Amino acid sequence: MSLIDVRNLTLQFDTDEGRITAVDNVSFSLAPGEVMGLVGESGSGKSVTAKALMKLNARNGHYSDDSQITLHLDSGPVDVMSLKRPRDMAVIRGGAISMIFQEPMASFAPAMTVGSQMVEQLLIHSNMNKRQAKELSIEMLDRVGISDASTRFNQYAFEMSGGMRQRAMIAMALSTKPKLLIADEPTTALDVTIQAQVIDLMKDLVDEFKMGIIFITHDLGVVAQTADKVAVMYLGRMIEQGPVREVIRNPRHPYTQGLIDALPKLDDLGAPLRAIPGDIPSPLERPSGCVFHTRCSQIIGDICKTHLPAWADTGADHRTACHLCHQGASA
Repeated sequence: MSLIDVRNLTLQFDTDEGRITAVDNVSFSLAPGEVMGLVGESGSGKSVTAKALMKLNARNGHYSDDSQITLHLDSGPVDVMSLKRPRDMAVIRGGAISMIFQEPMASFAPAMTVGSQMVEQLLIHSNMNKRQAKELSIEMLDRVGISDASTRFNQYAFEMSGGMRQRAMIAMALSTKPKLLIADEPTTALDVTIQAQVIDLMKDLVDEFKMGIIFITHDLGVVAQTADKVAVMYLGRMIEQGPVREVIRNPRHPYTQGLIDALPKLDDLGAPLRAIPGDIPSPLERPSGCVFHTRCSQIIGDICKTHLPAWADTGADHRTACHLCHQGASA
């Protein structure tokens, strides 16, 4: 059974320079209790894709007519694209779907205590009274490893360390018991010890609540420890999808291979870092054909420059959108 199905998601934005494509024909599914890593460089469209699941993108955004997002709840399927009014959005925004944003300091209102913000969302998304909401909020702060949770409940975000703020964001996101948790680079600003604790915590929560998680990151090492499957994005397009171990051990797209090659090698500390040459193009100068061809070292004549690659089956549940795969070559 699927928790969420995304089909043909295309999102464009109007800017002063013209209309740009931020997400281009993205499709994927996620099951309850499954963790999907969404990886790619900055500017690849990961966060925009995730926010689209809650329709949180700016008002200058335009979804294509064939974009489909279906959330499967116990009460029946929810057609996310058909939701228009703010009160209709409550079922997905903080209800069935919660999101941990990149920077918790910017996510908490600075003039309100962390506890008051947690209580407020519970009053909106549940039938609890203030006393019940406070008790649950303190319980969730304690469960994510925040010591003296009743005291921290009354503190402001600036009074907490980075790791503690991140845990408080997780507690807040989980207090409504969402079906889907979107974690947007939740460990980027944390030191490695706190990062490991947050990853272990998220694994435990998946087992306990059977929620699905979309884990957004540029760090394939984190994905390897956390996710069941991975989707690689570049310039708004998904270019490779599959089980995380299969994709990391047998990457078929040159971009995925480049991301893996760029990781530091602990068994050879003297080896130079291998960055992917060039920069991700501006959405205003979107390349024709394969969007990666301007940086690809394995380009095949003009076909990569002129034709969009179709998906090819490259393993068990492993798909790659690359012309090399259609020629039977190894990327």
